[in-house]
Amino acid sequence: MKITLRVNGTDHVREVEPRLLLSDFLRHEIGLTGTHVGCEHGVCGACTILWDGEPARACLAFAVQAEGHEIRTVESLSPGPGRLDALQQAFQDSHALQCGYCTPGILMTLTAFLAENPHPDEAAVREALSGNLCRCTGYQHIVDAVLRVAAA
Repeated sequence: MKITLRVNGTDHVREVEPRLLLSDFLRHEIGLTGTHVGCEHGVCGACTILWDGEPARACLAFAVQAEGHEIRTVESLSPGPGRLDALQQAFQDSHALQCGYCTPGILMTLTAFLAENPHPDEAAVREALSGNLCRCTGYQHIVDAVLRVAAA
């Protein structure tokens, strides 16, 4: 099938198999490798992207389903080459990542969360993170990073 997907503000036209996952389209068809694939079952959250502004698991959707929707990946967060957005900078400053595999999905989840909840408390941040698994951290530094952005 021929599809046109709008990803990070750019249209991408490709011929794809109807069964191609959105995560595979992003990574292999257009080279946006920031969307990580962990479990391929929608459980870990590593592949979280924003679909029309809402967090969604890219491993649970086919690329053809995304036609006509606005998709944002972690690559869209940076305001420019060598620059970080406020949340990414807070992650760096708070030491909120270790191996980094889960980080893109967490950043996308929290980007949408902060857009709706600009001044959350710790409990709300922890609830927002409940769908993203990280095996390296205890989440405290991630929570600290979000609260740092909210306080700024």
